[in-house]
Amino acid sequence: MVELNPNLHYLSTFDGERPDLFPEDEQAVLDDVNRRVAAKASLGELMEFLFGAIQALYPCDRIGVAFVEDGGRRIAAHWARALYDPLLLKPGYAEDLAGSSLQSVIAEGSSRIIYDLVRYEEEHPRSASTRLLVREGVHSSMTCPLLVEGRAFGVMFLSSREAKVYTPYHARLWRVLAERISQAVEKVWRIEELTTANQAYNEVLAFVSHELKNPIASMITDARVLSQGYLGEMDPKHVAKLERLIRKGTYLLDLIREYLDLARMEGGHLHLRPAEISLVDEVLEPAVDLVLPLILEKGMTLERYYPERPLPVACDASLLKIVAVNLLGNAAKYGREKGVIRLRYDRFPDRASVSVWNEGPGFPPEERSRLFRKFSRLQTPELKAQKGTGVGLYTAWRIVNLHGGHVDARSRVGSWAEFDFDVPQPLPEAAPE
Repeated sequence: MVELNPNLHYLSTFDGERPDLFPEDEQAVLDDVNRRVAAKASLGELMEFLFGAIQALYPCDRIGVAFVEDGGRRIAAHWARALYDPLLLKPGYAEDLAGSSLQSVIAEGSSRIIYDLVRYEEEHPRSASTRLLVREGVHSSMTCPLLVEGRAFGVMFLSSREAKVYTPYHARLWRVLAERISQAVEKVWRIEELTTANQAYNEVLAFVSHELKNPIASMITDARVLSQGYLGEMDPKHVAKLERLIRKGTYLLDLIREYLDLARMEGGHLHLRPAEISLVDEVLEPAVDLVLPLILEKGMTLERYYPERPLPVACDASLLKIVAVNLLGNAAKYGREKGVIRLRYDRFPDRASVSVWNEGPGFPPEERSRLFRKFSRLQTPELKAQKGTGVGLYTAWRIVNLHGGHVDARSRVGSWAEFDFDVPQPLPEAAPE
């Protein structure tokens, strides 16, 4: 057992645990779970069974399951059940693993016990997941690694509304259950994951083949030739129709760009080629040029805030331009008609920071966890009404992460939204791919 502080314990696994070390009634539950768990056909069915079965073994008001995603960079909740309402930390919630106390659970396969979650929140005020659990009334928790052949692919959270209820003995009970439960969970999760991924990619391929197959760029060029009078003067109402055609074609080209960027990442072709550049001249202003027609079309005002003589920035300009275009494009797309967009760039000694702020509907805090996830879109009525793929922000997150940086978002519902990213300077020697 490793003790970090009196409130937080990590407990290593117990090899060679003997079943006869447990009381007869507990051993009967352990045997029943080990026998029946592999027969469950879905994650929901499996977890519902476990939620009922382990009540006899653990003081447990809540169970949650989360899986490691994006090459170990993030962990995301996939299932949760409690004896109370409401659940605030719901499936879909995700957090970066960097700097989290969950890193030891994943890296070492250790169980983690937090005896007093209220105190833990005071010690870790930036932990949004802890804050949500405390608001649910949870006071203690045990985090159990899901291990297959020594590899942790996720965790199971057992939580109680009473403080100091979990002990090292409960971790020993988990050791007896861990292997069979982990195998069963991974099986149903992988099946569901493959089914979901296959469905999503099939939809993408169908979309591309049906909507983007035509020579869109040639269509836009021909429409511009006509609208600008190169083949003879046209009636204004005809020009207006052509302009609408151009806008629709440009929208489809933007979708192609997003999916090409995604294809690069999914195919392992996203590589960092850094150089020292002027971020304004080689990233921000070229991005503005691409988005400006949409900004002007909506009657919006773009305000720029740049440092007078910024230091050069080490980055991949072509990749960061994708990020800047995405953030500015979203600000124009989702922002209020005739509203304001503020593009701010700050160059600090240790990082370059860019933010895009816009007036608009914003998003509620509980929707924030959907951002930066592949094919995930916000579910508010105002934002669902807008066309989108859920690809752009995920691409931006991957690119900033490749630079060793951080991307974030904040909002006031009905008023504004702001997205920003930081790129460390100098770049890490081995930024993750």
